[in-house]
Amino acid sequence: MAVRLTSVPGASEFFRGGLITYHNEIKLRLAGVKYETLMNYGAVSAQVAEEMAAGGRRTLGVDICLSDTGIAGPGGETSAKPVGLFYIGLATPEGTWSRKFIFKGDRDKNRESAAAAALKWAAEYLGNFKGS
Repeated sequence: MAVRLTSVPGASEFFRGGLITYHNEIKLRLAGVKYETLMNYGAVSAQVAEEMAAGGRRTLGVDICLSDTGIAGPGGETSAKPVGLFYIGLATPEGTWSRKFIFKGDRDKNRESAAAAALKWAAEYLGNFKGS
């Protein structure tokens, strides 16, 4: 997502940074994911996506934060979690939510689809935002 955002001239006006929390230990330390959440739901879950977004929002000191966690492929699937399964998280001052997606591409396409879905959701949120 960050590469797409920072490719826009003037991105520093709205983009502060990001966290890459690929390993579970980093999800715990930097993104504020609870150990119990990882153990109960797994890294690829709505709950982890929401905790990553909320934790990223706190860590970075930003108004909104997106997260994604998924199985890009080609391996890593289980009977309950297929390749292409992603959860996108969005944390804002109003709350934290997640959305589930199942993409049908190869590894690169699934990652690109997840980034596009996350940015589309942020644009929807910002388009509907009514500031005070």
